[in-house]
Amino acid sequence: MGFQIERIVLRQIRMPLLHFFETSFGRTYERHMVLIEVISDGISGWGEVTAGENPFYNEEWTDSAWLIARDYVAPRVLKHTFDSASQVADRTSHIRGHHMATGGVEVAVWDLEARRAGVPLAKQIGGASRAEIACGVSIGIQESVPQLIKKIETEVNAGYQRIKMKIKPGWDIDVIREVRKNFPNIRLMADANSAYTLNDIDRLKCLDEFNLMMIEQPLAHDEIIDHVQLQAALKTPICLDECIRSAHQAEQAIRMKACGIINIKLGRVGGFREAKRVHDVAQQHGIPVWCGGMLESGIGRAHNIALSTLANFVLPGDVSASKRYWARDIISPAVEVSPQGTITVPTKPGFGYDIDHDFLRSLIVREETLS
Repeated sequence: MGFQIERIVLRQIRMPLLHFFETSFGRTYERHMVLIEVISDGISGWGEVTAGENPFYNEEWTDSAWLIARDYVAPRVLKHTFDSASQVADRTSHIRGHHMATGGVEVAVWDLEARRAGVPLAKQIGGASRAEIACGVSIGIQESVPQLIKKIETEVNAGYQRIKMKIKPGWDIDVIREVRKNFPNIRLMADANSAYTLNDIDRLKCLDEFNLMMIEQPLAHDEIIDHVQLQAALKTPICLDECIRSAHQAEQAIRMKACGIINIKLGRVGGFREAKRVHDVAQQHGIPVWCGGMLESGIGRAHNIALSTLANFVLPGDVSASKRYWARDIISPAVEVSPQGTITVPTKPGFGYDIDHDFLRSLIVREETLS
């Protein structure tokens, strides 16, 4: 049975992080996120635009996402009759780039559809193949190696099944060597966020000695071909992140042997439909995938949990507990991780958590209703 989106509410919220998060392109102290509420027949679906505050991860940022969602996505979605949430992407496919803005609306419609059907979001997207998901954790660049070692110890003791550490030139080989001395047996990976070039190939080859699960996106954010050359020179698998924005690009990268693993982020690929297609392409070629994170609030985190139930998400993702980032999350209960490093997949309709509306209202920077 078809349905129409009658209203869309955009809300920008500000959430201070408990601790700064540093990557190769800078530090983040607080998140400014755009939340999307889509309403049909008195039922609301919720999504989150995962763009950062600055156009550093990709070309999007909070202010651009607000404008794209308001002025370009909403007019193409409002009052249109959809037979399925999978059709939303067709309505916005001619908008070049801006996958995070379009994807924030798309995932909200998937959540709405699941709530209308009275089923968990994981089931609605074709997942729910597991009752719990395995969790890893992402640790940013720290002010000192001892501080990094302490943080890793905390997360290992909390049960996380995989540790991801951010690297950049000058914070890589010697730092990882110290980590391995202290933690010789943990599942460890390094994320470069495009901090290197092929001129660094000899330096990156040195990472082979540390038995890493993978090196994530070492070269440019839009580069596949150079990763082919780098992967041929490394024993460690390359995981592609920023440069995989579609199933077609995933297919190209796999055929060219540019990677051995793919990170899937809902915002980067534009929502659940394309994320499922990337997943399917990787699965067909025997390439494992995992779910990446963008310092989401509980809403985005809940969507990531649903995504991680798809069958080929066989590696621990970046979906970790709310308390790692926020003094208080905007969902209830907060996302929790078991001592075994797992999150239970919620079984309530939609993304499975309640929204703490009172707390959410206290965080709002701006709000606009479109109808």
